Amino acid sequence: MSPEIGKHNGKLQSSPLRSMPPPSSFTPVTPHLAISPTVSVVVPAMNEAENLPHVFATIPQWVDEIVLVDGNSVDDTVAVAKRLRPNVKVVTQTGKGKGDALSAGFAACTSDIIVMIDADGSTDGREIINFVGALVTGADFVKGSRYASGGGSDDLTLNRRLGNKVLTGMVNVMYNTKYTDLCYGYNAFWARHLDVLNLDCDGFEVETLMNVRAAKAGLKVYEVPSHERNRIHGESNLHAVRDGFRVLKTILKEWRRQPAPPQPEPTATPAADRGVA
Repeated sequence: MSPEIGKHNGKLQSSPLRSMPPPSSFTPVTPHLAISPTVSVVVPAMNEAENLPHVFATIPQWVDEIVLVDGNSVDDTVAVAKRLRPNVKVVTQTGKGKGDALSAGFAACTSDIIVMIDADGSTDGREIINFVGALVTGADFVKGSRYASGGGSDDLTLNRRLGNKVLTGMVNVMYNTKYTDLCYGYNAFWARHLDVLNLDCDGFEVETLMNVRAAKAGLKVYEVPSHERNRIHGESNLHAVRDGFRVLKTILKEWRRQPAPPQPEPTATPAADRGVA
């Protein structure tokens, strides 16, 4: 079997080519593209009933599983989700905060790939294919970036933009990464790396924690451009100064923590080890 040769961090790498799975195992995405791994999308939501129709409308039909994590909403968030997608999996959050919600959602996923998006309409589910495509072609963890070529934001204030730039630069120096966007909630990864990420935070610092732990564990982290839109309805729970300090504290705390070893790629050929056709 001929080796597969590619570049990572500027160095040539080779690995044996994997055998092609049977056509029946692929999920059609377009007339010209199909994927074999299964995909779960986690949507943490609290009082987002008005936004969910817009969010769910962008999530591709080929996604295998949608996991809605309800933060004890007092509106019709759960009822709306079930009406839009009768097969949605609803998880009721027992703790508080986005980090806690994502941890509960990830634990409920059953697919090979996990994608996390926001419930306020700011992230576009039609971009999911870009994240999945990067994963099946070699990445372990994929970050959405509003600063990568083709990305952007309708929502970043000057304070948030400046804070993100400073914190991103700090992480790049401390952890030898080349991230362009640290504090963005659109990410995807192979489910087998959940143990490495090991979410143990509650708030909006969760994205930073995942990015730092992925880098410390030596995962292949790719960035894909993403465009952040304005929240459609309601007000954000994000507080730039308070949450900025929580992100900073997380960065410094992780600097002193030993990384967990990454999980090896399966040696057999389950769905998580297959690609694109």
